Amino acid sequence: MTDPALACAVLAALALFLAAHPFTTLPLSLRALARLRPRPLAGGRSPSRLAVCVCAYNEASVIAARVENLLACRARLPGLEILVYVDAATDATAQILAGYGERIRLVVSADRHGKTAGMNRLVALTDAEIVVFTDANVTFAEDAIERLVAPFADPSVGCACGHLRYVDPDDPTSTAATGSLYWRLEEHIKSLESATGSVMGADGSIFALRRALHRPPPPHLIDDMFVSLSVLCDGARIVRVADAVAYESSVSRPAEEFRRKVRIACQAFNVNRALWGRLVRLPAVDLYKYMSHKVLRWLSIYFVAASGVFALAAIALAAGARAAGAAGLLAVAGTWLVAAAQRGALGRLREVFAALIATGLGVWRSCRGDTFQTWNPPASARSGVSVQIGAAVRT
Repeated sequence: MTDPALACAVLAALALFLAAHPFTTLPLSLRALARLRPRPLAGGRSPSRLAVCVCAYNEASVIAARVENLLACRARLPGLEILVYVDAATDATAQILAGYGERIRLVVSADRHGKTAGMNRLVALTDAEIVVFTDANVTFAEDAIERLVAPFADPSVGCACGHLRYVDPDDPTSTAATGSLYWRLEEHIKSLESATGSVMGADGSIFALRRALHRPPPPHLIDDMFVSLSVLCDGARIVRVADAVAYESSVSRPAEEFRRKVRIACQAFNVNRALWGRLVRLPAVDLYKYMSHKVLRWLSIYFVAASGVFALAAIALAAGARAAGAAGLLAVAGTWLVAAAQRGALGRLREVFAALIATGLGVWRSCRGDTFQTWNPPASARSGVSVQIGAAVRT
């Protein structure tokens, strides 16, 4: 093999390693780090003044069950303040919420401003010590909030994220199954990150924040990632609370799931770009976790593509005149894989690559200036499926 061919082969291997690292060697390295450098929580004073904030657009099918669920949580935590923002809904969301009267604090906007603007407005209305953030289509286990806020007894903790479980009680699709496997890996990595100091950002379905550390994000940036990473940049910890559980119906339509992943990746990369100057100054361990878990994962599909290009170049340089034949064989193999991915075990592989492609597309859309400040919730995640969680019911 000539030197150029060897160089291309090395570059192909390096690109493939970078694509696989967030899913393979990252969790292995975090497991080792957790043993060598554990970061247990300390004790202290437990917070007493709590608030929970929810933003809703057209959520008439789920909003009553969401409020009833939070009222059930308040039965265990007297004094829990419930604040709900309605972003110019065109259905009966605001009217349903108005029926709760003084049991909740309701803000209805006449114009659409997006979730981030709504959350900023709600946080400004409360003086609670700890603010819990959640979504309108999520159901909490009734002890979720008390478990979620327990780590704040440690003064080094600025943010805590719970454990989201996707449920699909009707007929799980391959998309839901793959998403479940992907999400379990994601939650495992978060638990390892927490054991080594801090999680790299929180999910908007269930997380809590010290009110004093809230940094209002611009309305075009997604609030959960911005405010949680701001806590990290301010030197406080983000921890995962595995037993603070929330439930959400999975998106069952592949096209909707693809669009959702594009949107989330675009929003997340926008936050990355906005906070980059502060993120690069994180301590070495946190910077390693952030670059591995977030940045490399966002770019995985580009590394996969680069690996393929360098591999083909290495084959061409090594094979010389036989390159055309080798390329033909690769084309046949690729066609077979695409066809096989439509059926059987390779169906899940197709879904994984679809997720990577959606993420890469989201990064590209971020770089071209898209924001997704407002959007419509996916219909299949608001389908009226009833989910029984203890005494709480979502319909």
